[in-house]
Amino acid sequence: MPRFSVIVPTFEVAGRLARALDSVLTQSFGDFELIPVCDEPDSPAAAVAAAYAERDSRVVPVHSPPSGGLSAARNAGIAAAAGAYVLFLDGDDDLVPGALAALDAGLQADVDVLWFGHQRVHWWEGEPSTPPLDKAPEVLGVHVPAWSAAYRRGFLAEHGLAFPEGHFTDTGWGGLVTVAAGRSALLRTVCVRHHLRRQGSRLNAPGEHHFELLDQVERVLVRASERTLPAARSKGLFGQLFSLVLKTAAHPARVPARRRRAFFRRAGKLYRHHRPAGFRVPAGSLGVQHRLLAAGAYSAFRALRGTNRAVSGVVRRVPRARTLRTRALYAVQLRRPLDENLAVYCAYWGRGYACNPAAIHAKARELAPHIRSVFLVEPEAVDALPKGIEHAVIGSRRGWEVLARAKYLVNNANFADGVVKRPGSVHVQTQHGTPLKKMGVDQSTYPVVAAATGSFAKLLSRVDRWDYNLSSNRHSTQMWERAFPGGYEALEYGYPRNDVYCTATAEDVAGIRERLGVPEGKTALLYAPTHRDYSTGFASRLDLEAFCEEIGEEFVVLLRAHYFYDEGRGRGSRRIIDVTGHRSSEDVCLAADALITDYSSIMFDYANLDRPVVVYADDWEVYRETRGVYFDVLEEPPGRVARTPGELAALFTDGSYADPAAAALRARFRERFCQFDDGRAAERVVRRVLLGEPPEAIPPVLPLAERVPAPAASTLVRS
Repeated sequence: MPRFSVIVPTFEVAGRLARALDSVLTQSFGDFELIPVCDEPDSPAAAVAAAYAERDSRVVPVHSPPSGGLSAARNAGIAAAAGAYVLFLDGDDDLVPGALAALDAGLQADVDVLWFGHQRVHWWEGEPSTPPLDKAPEVLGVHVPAWSAAYRRGFLAEHGLAFPEGHFTDTGWGGLVTVAAGRSALLRTVCVRHHLRRQGSRLNAPGEHHFELLDQVERVLVRASERTLPAARSKGLFGQLFSLVLKTAAHPARVPARRRRAFFRRAGKLYRHHRPAGFRVPAGSLGVQHRLLAAGAYSAFRALRGTNRAVSGVVRRVPRARTLRTRALYAVQLRRPLDENLAVYCAYWGRGYACNPAAIHAKARELAPHIRSVFLVEPEAVDALPKGIEHAVIGSRRGWEVLARAKYLVNNANFADGVVKRPGSVHVQTQHGTPLKKMGVDQSTYPVVAAATGSFAKLLSRVDRWDYNLSSNRHSTQMWERAFPGGYEALEYGYPRNDVYCTATAEDVAGIRERLGVPEGKTALLYAPTHRDYSTGFASRLDLEAFCEEIGEEFVVLLRAHYFYDEGRGRGSRRIIDVTGHRSSEDVCLAADALITDYSSIMFDYANLDRPVVVYADDWEVYRETRGVYFDVLEEPPGRVARTPGELAALFTDGSYADPAAAALRARFRERFCQFDDGRAAERVVRRVLLGEPPEAIPPVLPLAERVPAPAASTLVRS
């Protein structure tokens, strides 16, 4: 029997779960079992937990249906636990170093519950606050979370204690534990760092669920009435429970306005029925609230509470437009009903018709023709739009009009800060790559990047508009959760822009090569370096002319600079074709027989084609330190790695860029990062978001082994 069983529910915390598990596994006291509770065997968190279980026999994952929520997950962990004492840890929290050793030393014989201290840490890793533990142990239960105590497993079994269903399960659990505990103790040591979620607790959101607080209170009070409790514990428990009830009743927004009187009346009945003999109401305003609740005087309570709620006019929320006329227009349009059959798309801040938004747009015209689609672009991108694409210029009167009225808004970056998220509208963040480099709030500790990012508060206000966020692999799902904390739903559907890598034909590839000017019979190498935050402007880190001379006449290079730049300065050489200005990066990838890149996310997309990839990493250490990365691409590359121009040229002169060893590296890379790209991503998005089909009706992702990538030029039969 291990000393401790540490139970970790993992729902919606895959991006931070590894930190929580590491905080347990690195404890100096090692006599424990670690029980991650996963909602589904194939969920992102389950994959993390399974990987840990393979490495450490103390990790024993169990599963609990997501419909059961937090209470069912914790109860599943209790059922599987074998330790003498049970602890709970949220999947985005962590144990302080030395916590288990401190608990082991602090546990006395036959203690049912040992309460301990915790720190509340803001999600951005700000200064922690440590709530004081100055209450008597017998009345700690209701106000201290379940993860701030160690429970004797025999005590839980003896009293049949389990987390009650529904919202406010910690309140019910803490109350039931307080009622049942024969002997409790207090350890004034901080053992848990609780990371407050940026989006706050769902329990504090407005809604009918606040009536479930009364259900939990009644459950505890009924259990208490069945036992003879010490007077101090009985009165302390009652006071704690109704301090929570009155806090909710007095809040201006938690209980819906039409239901506040009903909430107050039911709470008053519970108060009068279960008030312990000798209970003294607190002093001050809280005492007045107690008396009004006992008397059922809702009107007086409402007057005491006050109704000073600030209402912001819609004009105050509108963007800073160029003219007052445009500002007023947007405000007027926001008052009109949403157009249920209007979708607005934008890619790369209006640079043109491209990427995931364009792919979704095209599929929507096929599967949802009743929805009018408008693409937002900058003025200079209008002429390059494909024929038949309805568009509006960003910042124009018409642009603001469609933004105000559209039911659906789809973007691979973000709409302007002033765009209002209207009730009923649906915002889809498609992203535009798999994250190797740090993104979002994870950039905050990298000064060069943070300075360019600007206000993280504004970034997060934009994140708050997202309803859906696309992911092309499980790695992305987890990193987006960390980088962009918000209340959106992750759609593991793949990237729509990558569909073409599974649907393009040999004729398509030949046609693209011809349009780009790739000479027939040549092996085309796509050179696509990423942006460097520590430098300005585009400068190729590779002397392409010298490189071409060294590798031989059979090769040509397609130069594609990062989309931040208008052209790659390829100088029009017969061996170097500058394709930076070509609208579609997918076309360029299809035309290339192999890819040379450094740290660009294009490597993840190109891997879908199962063609050779070479990483040219001449400044890896500098890039890693200034930009920040999520994993070491030199240790887990998609193919061969070169650190110098000479090493890079040698890979092509001796053919090792495409040898079996390179293919083996690529296969492992594809297994990890091409999980969901199977040619039907756009269809999945359209069916789920625009057509409202249920998740079970969405086409499943095709297994990697069954996908057929578009053929490379080297496989084409030429006349």
